[in-house]
Amino acid sequence: MVTSSTTAMQQNGASWIRLQRFLPIRLAKLHLPHTIEAVSTVSQSTLDLWRHVPYLQGVSDSAVADLAAAAVHHSYAQDQMIFLEGEPAQGLYLVEAGAVKICRFAADGREHILHLVQGGDTFNDVAALDGGPNPACATAFSGVTLWRVPRPELQRVAAQHAELAWALIESIARRARYLVNVVQDLAMRNVKGRLARLLLEQAQAAEQGAPPMALTQEEMAAHLGTVREVVGRALRSLVAENIIALERQHIVIVDRSRLEQVADV
Repeated sequence: MVTSSTTAMQQNGASWIRLQRFLPIRLAKLHLPHTIEAVSTVSQSTLDLWRHVPYLQGVSDSAVADLAAAAVHHSYAQDQMIFLEGEPAQGLYLVEAGAVKICRFAADGREHILHLVQGGDTFNDVAALDGGPNPACATAFSGVTLWRVPRPELQRVAAQHAELAWALIESIARRARYLVNVVQDLAMRNVKGRLARLLLEQAQAAEQGAPPMALTQEEMAAHLGTVREVVGRALRSLVAENIIALERQHIVIVDRSRLEQVADV
C-alpha cells in the first residue's frame, strides 16, 4: 500500500501541489555516520548564507563572519536522525540546502511535526541558548547540508558582539510567536481548516521561489495533529466543494479565495 504526497509548486501563475507516491512509513536512520567537515576558511557564499538569516540581517559583518568561522559543516542523508529529543544540545544549526523536520513523539508513538526548516533558516535556537536538552527531534527530511555552531562558540561570539546577542533574543521571540499561532490552529481550527492553511502556505512558498516540499498524507497528518484517514476525508471534502481538484496526481487550488475562507485567514 502506498500513500500520496504533496509538493507545492507554481506554473503559469496557478498555484498547485504535485502528488507523488511514497511508502506510508519512512523510518528514521538513527545516528548513522554522516559527513562532518572542518572548514579553515569561510567562503563568500557561506557568509552570504549567514547574512540572509532573517534575524541576522541587522548584525555587523564582523559578527556574522565570526559566527560563520565558528561553524562546522555537516551532511545528512534523507531520513537520517540529526539529534533526538532529550539529548544534550550540540549547538545552533543553520540549513544550507535541503530541509529538516522538527518533531516530537507522543507516548503511543504518534509523531507531531512542529516545523519544517528549509535552507537559510536556523533551528535548535532554544537549547543552544539555555543550555538545556534538545526540546524535539530533528531529522533530515531530504538530503541536507547544514552548519552547526557549538554552544561555547556561540557564547563566545555573542559576548564579543552585543548586537548578535540581541538578534538571538529576537529569534527566540519569533519562535514563541510562531508557537502561539500553532496553538491557535490546534485549538480554534478543525482539521479541514488546518489543511486549507497548510495548502495555502505550500502554494505561497512556491510562489516565492522556495524549493518544492514533498509531504506524504501521513506527514501532513503529523503536521496537522491528526491521523492520515482524517486528512484523506478533508481532502475529499475540499474536492467535493470544488475548492481544490486532483488532476494527474496533482492537487490544484481551484478557488483560492474560498480556500482562504476555509482556512480563516
